[in-house]
Amino acid sequence: MAFLALFVSATKFAGVLVTLSVAANAFSFSRYRRKNLQPFRSPIDESSETLAVFNVDPSTDGEKEFFFGLATAPAHVEDRLDDAWLQFAEEHPCDKSESQQGSQPSDALIASASGDGGSHLASSSSMEAAERVKKKKPLKIAMEAMIRGFEKYIEEEEHATNDECHHNVAAWHNVPHPEERLRFWSDPDTELKLAKDTGVRVFRMGIDWTRVMPKEPLNGLKESVNYAALERYKWIINRVRSYGMKVMLTLFHHSLPPWAGEYGGWKLERTVDYFMDFTRLVVDSVSDMVDYWVTFNEPHVFCLLTYCAGAWPGGHPDMLEVATSALPAGAFKQAMHWMAIAHSKAFEYIHEKSSGLSKPLVGVAHHVSFMRPYGLFDVAAVTLANSLTIFPYVDSISNQLDFIGINYYGQEVVSGTGLKLVETDEYSESGRGVYPDGLYRMLLQFHERYKHLNIPFIITENGVSDETDLIRRPYLLEHLLAVYAAMIKGVPVLGYLFWTISDNWEWADGYGPKFGLVAVDRANNLARIPRPSYNLFSKVVATGKVTRLDRVRAWNELQRAAKEKKTRPFYRAVNKDGLMYAGGLDEPIHRPYIQRDWRFGHYEMEGLHDPLSRFSRYIRSPFSLGRKRKPQRDDNDDLVLEPLELSF
Repeated sequence: MAFLALFVSATKFAGVLVTLSVAANAFSFSRYRRKNLQPFRSPIDESSETLAVFNVDPSTDGEKEFFFGLATAPAHVEDRLDDAWLQFAEEHPCDKSESQQGSQPSDALIASASGDGGSHLASSSSMEAAERVKKKKPLKIAMEAMIRGFEKYIEEEEHATNDECHHNVAAWHNVPHPEERLRFWSDPDTELKLAKDTGVRVFRMGIDWTRVMPKEPLNGLKESVNYAALERYKWIINRVRSYGMKVMLTLFHHSLPPWAGEYGGWKLERTVDYFMDFTRLVVDSVSDMVDYWVTFNEPHVFCLLTYCAGAWPGGHPDMLEVATSALPAGAFKQAMHWMAIAHSKAFEYIHEKSSGLSKPLVGVAHHVSFMRPYGLFDVAAVTLANSLTIFPYVDSISNQLDFIGINYYGQEVVSGTGLKLVETDEYSESGRGVYPDGLYRMLLQFHERYKHLNIPFIITENGVSDETDLIRRPYLLEHLLAVYAAMIKGVPVLGYLFWTISDNWEWADGYGPKFGLVAVDRANNLARIPRPSYNLFSKVVATGKVTRLDRVRAWNELQRAAKEKKTRPFYRAVNKDGLMYAGGLDEPIHRPYIQRDWRFGHYEMEGLHDPLSRFSRYIRSPFSLGRKRKPQRDDNDDLVLEPLELSF
């Protein structure tokens, strides 16, 4: 009887804990939903023939000018560049030491358990010519694990076979001439002419720290600076201006010099001093030719993937470092602190050196994604991730910004230890959910937080990886409508830069995902083939308008492909639970186009998908009228669709 009483008491106690846990998470979700998921009425008049009008005429009086631009970065496009990314890509994992092989991180900040896939045991076939060794082996992990979390290992005896050695950069070794990138260093005019022919007024590029300072300046700058490289950059910037485009120059775009990575990089204060040496060299050389300065591109992304995950070059975190990375004294907070100090010093120096007639704007390009929970118990993970990434860095430098740059690509659905691939959502080739409403929502949130600064926003990056170009055209137009809607609501947006001109090297994803308005035939001397979106973008830039006809044409073509069950490339592996694995693929799988209305102002947010939430909706459904989903209008009824004319 005593045992039965103890069992009953334990059961009651467990029931109370479960009830409290569910209630707490339900309360958290209700707060999150009120702030982030409430439906909104689009300010766009969709019955008008012209849906958006951006003032692209500099001579217009009384109206704020708006510019269009194109963006890229040195590590993506520059040939003859022996930077950390080239070394990282050429490195063969099987040549690493045992400790290095075990440094692939797994997520446990979002969830302390790895529930998204097992380890891959080596074959025990006697035919393999491999040595049996005992070592730590990383568990296979989901994409979000590469951004946040602790490392998880299993210790086992296994064969060290070549099958287990994966390249650091996917879709790189299997493409022609990967080290040549886009030859922007030796032949900038190819890209510059493509950019100019779209009509954009701003060209965003960068200067690579490694090329200017190939060696650590232990004995002063004289022996460590490549002054010829500085002169070449000056010449390239002059070429940009000769095409009639203003220059937006990025100082740090995810590329830490290898010599800085060896001693710890941004985790240490001396990197601030070295960065300022580099900044002074660049500013003294080209300050009179630069209109917009970006000191840092997506600093929190670099710190998370380099120092917390070890997925990018220059990090090499050990288990303790990863486990403590998000703590106040952890590697992430340390690196972000020193990058904030570096920005402040660079901001002051750029303005100090600006001439009286030249008043450049200085800011950062801050990555923002719209994150939402898949299930009730994922709200805490989303809240934690947002608390680390959305506002802290901008808060820390807010008094030294002339503009806030926003890099927005889409939404992420968090489920347990990783990112969920929601089958009813459309995705880019690199696994980013297509969600134009998210850009509108984030612009409103940022404006509400920083409107007291009275500074503008610039969309410093926005784009989608889509080799077929069917998603890219409506993606472009819908995100421009999101920007215009935010402007109607009072958000001061100065300009919009599309990522990117030509398909290029996309960090650890290599040449897999295709972000370009222009395709690149790497087997044919890097020949450029403009896609239909290139012509559409050029039309919008020239007129400053998004028309209803263009919107309908782009959307209906995508929907026809979806109805015909056509497929397109997808560079993310997905496990049986629908979680996307970290890292890209050398060869894509294929995923169908999705018949869902994700156009701006049309996306209907689904409820939570965990079993408890689904069961709750099922119980409530007979007692609720429920708002019926609006049928998607077929604009074929009143518009004659004509092929998009191309003229290159």
